[in-house]
Amino acid sequence: MNGGQVIAQMLLKNRTRHLFTLCGGHIGPIYVEAAKAGMQVWDVRHEASAVFAADAVSRITGIPGVATVTAGPGVTNTITAVKNAQMAQSSVLLLGGATATMLRNRGALQDIDQLSLLYTAVKSQRRVNRLRELAPALADVLRISRDNVPGPVFLECPVDLLYPEATVREWYGLNKKNVSGWMEQLMHWYLTRHVKRLFAGVGNAGIDLPIVPEPTIPLPCSADLKKIIRALQAAERPVMLLGSGAMLKPTLASSLADAVKNLGIPVYLSGMARGLLGRSNGIQFHHHRKEALREADLILLAGVPCDFRLNYGRNLNRHARKIAISRHRQELSRNIRPTLAVRADPGAFLIGLEKISPALPGWETWKKTLQVRDAARESEIEQMAGEPVKGINPIALLRQLEQTIPENSVLVADGGDFAATAAYTLRPRKPLSWLDPGVFGTLGAGGGFALGAAACYPDDYIWIIYGDGSVAYSLAEFETFAKNGLKVCGIVGNNGAWEQIARDQLHLLGADTAVILPRTGYHRVAEGYGAAGERVDTMADFQLALRRAVESMDKGVPYLINAMIGSTPFRQGSISI
Repeated sequence: MNGGQVIAQMLLKNRTRHLFTLCGGHIGPIYVEAAKAGMQVWDVRHEASAVFAADAVSRITGIPGVATVTAGPGVTNTITAVKNAQMAQSSVLLLGGATATMLRNRGALQDIDQLSLLYTAVKSQRRVNRLRELAPALADVLRISRDNVPGPVFLECPVDLLYPEATVREWYGLNKKNVSGWMEQLMHWYLTRHVKRLFAGVGNAGIDLPIVPEPTIPLPCSADLKKIIRALQAAERPVMLLGSGAMLKPTLASSLADAVKNLGIPVYLSGMARGLLGRSNGIQFHHHRKEALREADLILLAGVPCDFRLNYGRNLNRHARKIAISRHRQELSRNIRPTLAVRADPGAFLIGLEKISPALPGWETWKKTLQVRDAARESEIEQMAGEPVKGINPIALLRQLEQTIPENSVLVADGGDFAATAAYTLRPRKPLSWLDPGVFGTLGAGGGFALGAAACYPDDYIWIIYGDGSVAYSLAEFETFAKNGLKVCGIVGNNGAWEQIARDQLHLLGADTAVILPRTGYHRVAEGYGAAGERVDTMADFQLALRRAVESMDKGVPYLINAMIGSTPFRQGSISI
């Protein structure tokens, strides 16, 4: 049994069905044996896309997403995506190739200190030195990736542990029959001893594959549940913020949605929690969150850190009772002094809260206030959608998209201004159907996220909302979509600028240095990769293009709509630094 077979069998035992990779000689046995074992192997055009795709699988399924990349630059190309997974709390396993054990630190091709590079970006990183260590090490890092706060892990796999022993013996020149001279004999003895140690304890029958234990998850206690019930019963203006931290166990999504509806607390959803309550719900609000937080007398942060997105806590009413629920111990008190800090899985906590909750107040007056504000903001957005701009009004375009996309759609946001505008206008249709990079603000996640979503939801339409800056990072993955017949459509908001930066840079610094882009024909690039696409210059063109996109995706041909949009002041002053 070679190392590639060990890895494939261990991954299958861990319910892994998808492996994302960019090929390399150091890791060939991993993806070859995975395919032989029945896993779907997806090969991409950039290693970062492999990790982003694995990240998406983790967010949607709760099973660690797995990517394997070759040594050296293959590993270094993943670092941004791995760090993004860490900050998004996604359980991702990165399998990195490495030079042969005998050649380490001797100037071999692509031999670098990979463990040190990944040290701050992963929960655990380790190197395997013998074949019999591989399965236990895999089981351990898979457990760590899901325990408590999920995160990425890295396992370095030397190439001479992945190939069959006979091949490795040939590499080291041990099949030579005539060994003459004492120096050559000594080298032959040393190398033979080294290879025996590599494969010791592993026979033709294989090795025992350890069971990956279930992750340790902090669960709620009854005392904390009762305290929150009393606080809710006394509140007149409660607000709940529910974010990605409440979705770390995706299998609970349906039960969590029911619990949130039954509790009836006015709620704002963010990150992976978007879509939890469907396209619309009477207790979910979208606008004027800052005002609601300043007026609330009870604020429940469920899987939402008090970071720059909440103005480091300054947006919260200082007199309100604040309850923070998170798996992450540090996030409970970051920039906030909560009345009650509960270290527990927020999703499981809310489900448990609903199960023991008596009848709670309806808070109808408070909800009416929030509804009036929401309606007023929607009217403002509708008015802005009708204002003429040079090009297609981006707000009008996104509102048209919202009205058009099928119910079985997944939305992927990859960009600055255009993607953030989409967050105001697009409504995910179901739980676990919105993917964005998260707190790290990474550009370039779109292609990998779309691939991971398509792997998990093969019958759904995957829509990538691209800025014309971000699209170039992963546009090559349209080749991946095309050769696999995936139902993916990219919509590029092409306004010829890095708009989120440009708008405020012009205001603050008076110069457009480094923020202007040509109006590139990205649809032509997609066509070159085997997809279909078109440029649109009017809203009428866009409506027809959406119809053609769906028809094309139904035929297994991905699509790209290159929309020539104009600029609006919709998000003036939104730059985060």
